[in-house]
Amino acid sequence: MKNPVARREFLKTAGALVALAALPPRVLAAEAKPAAGGPFKEAIMWGTVGVKGSVAEKMQAVKAAGFAGVEMTSHLNQTEVLQARDATGLEIPSVCGERHWQLPLSAPDPKVRAEGLAALRQTLRDAKAYGAGSVLLVPGVVNKEVSFDDCWQRSIAQIQLALPLAEELQVKISIENVWNNFITTPEQAVRYLAAINSPWVGWHFDCGNVIRYGDPIVWIEALGQHIQRVHIKEYSRDRAMRQNDVGAGFDVALLAGANNWPGIIKAFTAVGYAGYLITEQGGGDSPAGLRQLREQLAHIIATRA
Repeated sequence: MKNPVARREFLKTAGALVALAALPPRVLAAEAKPAAGGPFKEAIMWGTVGVKGSVAEKMQAVKAAGFAGVEMTSHLNQTEVLQARDATGLEIPSVCGERHWQLPLSAPDPKVRAEGLAALRQTLRDAKAYGAGSVLLVPGVVNKEVSFDDCWQRSIAQIQLALPLAEELQVKISIENVWNNFITTPEQAVRYLAAINSPWVGWHFDCGNVIRYGDPIVWIEALGQHIQRVHIKEYSRDRAMRQNDVGAGFDVALLAGANNWPGIIKAFTAVGYAGYLITEQGGGDSPAGLRQLREQLAHIIATRA
């Protein structure tokens, strides 16, 4: 390997993989999953449920569309959510942090970081109340004020402060790959998890967000059994290029973008992922739209390469 940069990257990633493999038995037991993945269940992210109404009315619409679960947003009225959950029979496998963009754990201001940590802890408490096993966390943002190294170090320090509560509540923290200029390769993702080195932190993998940076299947194979939850979302490279706008790539329906869904489902199965596939796709603004999303998700689940 003549390229010294590539060699350093290889060595870092190899070291991270060794660190993950060397986790003590307590950690390995907590991360254990079936040898073969599936079956998968269909869920929808709460923020994409655009029908009008109360929490109960929206959950009824999700149930009527045929979904088995819903990924809730944090900092809602717990009583309302629990009543709606129990009335519909929907499961809540995950809770998405409502304030991690507003209060990033990487912020230069220690006060903002402290508020972000408090928000993460509340998200963990919401998840426990709803019976969810995981919370979705965007760990930080790299920008003009925050370097990559700053984001890495600050976010890890804050996450580690939340670990005692995560363990007490038996709820895992799942890092999502998003467009935050932070973790853009599977190698970085592996090293990040190894640096935290906890059974209570894994990955919330987003199939649409990652296409800007690489092949979802490569990420799935690298993250393996550390994938705790999955977002199903479409992205079109062609549309983004035609409009000269990376954001425009999301303006495409499920099954009409760049994702190789048969290969992705096969990859999830191969790494032993079982449980919910959560759609975070536009179009859920009406009962008919919700039904269409559920049918598209069912079609994706049924495909295999």
